[in-house]
Amino acid sequence: MASSGRGLICLLICLLLVACQPAPVVEGITLQVQQVLTGRDLEVAGVAGQPEITERVRLEGIDVPDLAQQPWGRAARDWLQQVLGNQSVLLESDIEPRDDSGQRLAYLWQNGELVNERLVAEGYALAVPHPPNHKYDQRLARAQDRARVMGLGIWNTRNPWRG
Repeated sequence: MASSGRGLICLLICLLLVACQPAPVVEGITLQVQQVLTGRDLEVAGVAGQPEITERVRLEGIDVPDLAQQPWGRAARDWLQQVLGNQSVLLESDIEPRDDSGQRLAYLWQNGELVNERLVAEGYALAVPHPPNHKYDQRLARAQDRARVMGLGIWNTRNPWRG
């Protein structure tokens, strides 16, 4: 009984230490979602402080099925549209803020939550590192491990994504 009490105390101390970790400092720009194009591509408005200027953004650190890959491509897009709507979001860049074609790469934050991570955790996306960008690779990998174990979305054994 005494050893299980010590184990419980150790667990509580560990939980307390984790809970006391500072929230990540997120720096970026806040823009308005104009349109969700795919499960990882969207258009935002308000670039350079001009509401009429839009820009295409690709979510960093993830990959999603193409729209033609049924049902998962459309499911990822629909989920992202439902979550984001036409709301304001914070775009956070990593080491390389744009891909080779000049498209903005970003981690997307909404109400303090990392949307890229939620897509992976819900089973709509894969965690795919894109070096040198790596800021949230571990978070995304953990979210993917949980989704896979739970059989969510693309990890559903009855209807898996065959990418």
